[in-house]
Amino acid sequence: MAGLIAAAAPAGCDSLLSVDTPSRVEASTLYIPANAALLVNSSIADFECAFAADIVATGLMTDELTDAALEVSRWDYDARRAPSSGGYGTDTCENLGVYRPLSTARWQADEILRHLKEWTDAEVSGRDSLIATAGAYAGYSLLLLGEVMCTAAIDVGPELSKAQIFAEAEQRFTDAISAGQRAEDTDILNMARVGRARTRLNLGKKTEASADAALVPAGFVWNATFSPASPRRVNFVFRDNELQSLISVDLAYRDLTFGGVSDPRVPTVDADALGADAITPLWHQRKYTEQGSSIPIAKWQEAQLIVAEVSGGQQAVDIINLLHQAAGLPPFASRDPTEIQRQVIEERRRELFLESQHVYDVVRYQLPLVPAPGTPYPPKAGGFYGSETCLPLPDVERHNNPNLSP
Repeated sequence: MAGLIAAAAPAGCDSLLSVDTPSRVEASTLYIPANAALLVNSSIADFECAFAADIVATGLMTDELTDAALEVSRWDYDARRAPSSGGYGTDTCENLGVYRPLSTARWQADEILRHLKEWTDAEVSGRDSLIATAGAYAGYSLLLLGEVMCTAAIDVGPELSKAQIFAEAEQRFTDAISAGQRAEDTDILNMARVGRARTRLNLGKKTEASADAALVPAGFVWNATFSPASPRRVNFVFRDNELQSLISVDLAYRDLTFGGVSDPRVPTVDADALGADAITPLWHQRKYTEQGSSIPIAKWQEAQLIVAEVSGGQQAVDIINLLHQAAGLPPFASRDPTEIQRQVIEERRRELFLESQHVYDVVRYQLPLVPAPGTPYPPKAGGFYGSETCLPLPDVERHNNPNLSP
């Protein structure tokens, strides 16, 4: 959407040297019914870039990835001690910004959603499907904001807690589900169902979360798409890991097995090399094998694991074994509720590897941070690992939002 943001900026000035700038158009000419599909697709592109950046950033914050670069901004994520002045609040998605890209994606989706609700079916073909799509992507932008940020603000509004951000996401998903049902758009409907189920789980609405998740059909997946055609469109996990050696797979995700069988859901390989910092052993992930590899945003496996978490007992065991069968792994067996729940958490760790899920699982399940807070950080940066599991509201928001105290 960056191109459309520039396009919406005012053009010209009171000068003899003023010229028309064909690449710039007035916002009033941009938000018209004829551009509805283009605007929705542009908001999707904004989200996908933010999503890829969020995966790398949150992977570094938890134990999916480890830093192998010589860049301070990445150390902040990896050491779990990002200051409110850090680049996560101001950087673009290409540079692994988090707050700014996700906030931009949310605003773009909400803005076209507002216009779509004002326009009519006669003006916009497939309007309900577009409303569902914009609502779902607005919901996911808010969901990810709520999971990675300690607090956030929307449209220069007050500071919102995680629960308040999730409530906003839930409303977007609910609107998307209603529009998807009207449009009979099953794909976007199921994407929104998975998103609302995840959001409701975060809100502690377990029964409602399970009900949403149970409606998602087997085999469903909704992907974010990427391409080597533009630096902004590449899969950042592959770029940073295999092309630039800036990140390595963390020890906790290397050579995972179950019952002596290698787990294909977490494919990793020792690159027999060092990262860009010439210090960190480089391990490659093989889940995304090229710059254009797609990344799941929502999928049936996640929905099933939500059902398993809520139900527990034999139903959870059956779901685990359904996933194991698909992956070619030995079955899991237990009648111990604690052991079953622990295995559900482990299944989520593996099934949702590098999909921007683990950071909030650490929060929800109160998982131990590895390395532990207080452990010395590598000499390239010094200091110690922190205990940060979410990013503080950035200074750029606090200093420019009149509804927030400085």
